[in-house]
Parts: sequence; structure tokens; C-alpha cells
Amino acid sequence: MTDIGQTLVASLNNGLAAVVSFIPKFFAGVIILILGFVVASIVKQIVIQIIKALRVEALLRKYSVPEGKEEFNWANILAEIVRWFIIIIFLIPTADVWGLPQIVTVLNTFLLYLPNVFVAAIIGLVGFVFAQLAYDIMLASTKGISSNTSKTIASFTKWAITVFVILAILTQLGVAADLVRILFTGFVAMLAIAGGIAFGLGGKDSAKGVIEEVHKKLK
Repeated sequence: MTDIGQTLVASLNNGLAAVVSFIPKFFAGVIILILGFVVASIVKQIVIQIIKALRVEALLRKYSVPEGKEEFNWANILAEIVRWFIIIIFLIPTADVWGLPQIVTVLNTFLLYLPNVFVAAIIGLVGFVFAQLAYDIMLASTKGISSNTSKTIASFTKWAITVFVILAILTQLGVAADLVRILFTGFVAMLAIAGGIAFGLGGKDSAKGVIEEVHKKLK
């Protein structure tokens, strides 16, 4: 019984010593984490103010770039990505202080991935703006032909660019790269087949009319 008691006392002493030695590390990690959240929130507000000062949202609305509710607008999305980037930067030393090497590895991997999300968001912004610009340009350049034909050509151009932008975003995010390549190939094949059918079969007369109208416009 004496040996068991001594073993139990030793285990309790070791456990208490481990808890006592961990307490300073715990509070140090909490301080780092709180500091990270404070800095991240400040930087988020700075990013939002910069975007507002540059009138990016007004520009995006002008070109009909899709956006969600107020909390999911592009300014908040970009600022939130930056915020989490900073939080993770502070989470890494926090996990290191707490002695969690596996969490540090995961956070480092996620930290390296976040720039891809930011770049994907920028690609989406620029791509959607370009799609709307292409729509306006095609609408203006085909103004001399019938209204329906002009809108059809412009809409087709816009949606084609939009699809390419979405595929580019998925590629940047590394989401099912093989699937994206298959979708891209399928989309191009669909356009080729649809064009062949339109010009060769059922839409022959309509296609002929479009070509004649464009030819007259170019003269």
C-alpha cells in the first residue's frame, strides 16, 4: 500500500507541476490571440475604408457585378479574408506557445492557401467587370442590327466570359482541377456543337440573317 500511495502522490505532484508550468504559457497564448483579434479587426476596418474611399463598390454596381447582402458585399468579403489572414498569423505562435505542433502545421498550410482565396476574389471582381464591359461593347458595336439579335450576341459574350471567369476562380482555388479541365473542354465543345447546329441545320436561315445584318453594318 505504501508503494501505491507513493506512486499516486508522485503522479499527482507531476500533474500539478505540469498544470502550474502550463499556466504562464496559457495566459501568454491568450494574450497573443487577443492581440491578434484586435489587430485583425483594426486592419479589416482600414481595408473597408480604403475600398470605400476608392469607390470600388460604386464601380462594381455600375457594371452590375453580383453581390450579396450588405454583410456579404465585396468590401466585407475582401476585408474578412485579410482579417482571417492576420488572425492565423497570430494563431500560429499561440499554438506554438501552447505546445501544439500539429495545429501549427495545419495553420501554416491554411496560411499559405489564403492568398489563393484573395487572388480568386480579385479574379472574380475583374472578370465580372470585364464581362459587363464586353456586353456593353458588343451591344454598342451591333447597334445597327436588330435589337433582339444584338442583345443575343451581347448576352452570349457576357455569359461566355462569366463561365471562363468561374473556371479561372476554381482553378486558382485548386478545386477539382481535373473536373475544371473537363468542364472547360465540355463548354468549348458545347459552343462548337451549338454553333455547328445553328449554322448547319435548324438555325441556318436565322444565322444567314445575322451574317447579312453584320455584313451590312460593316459596309
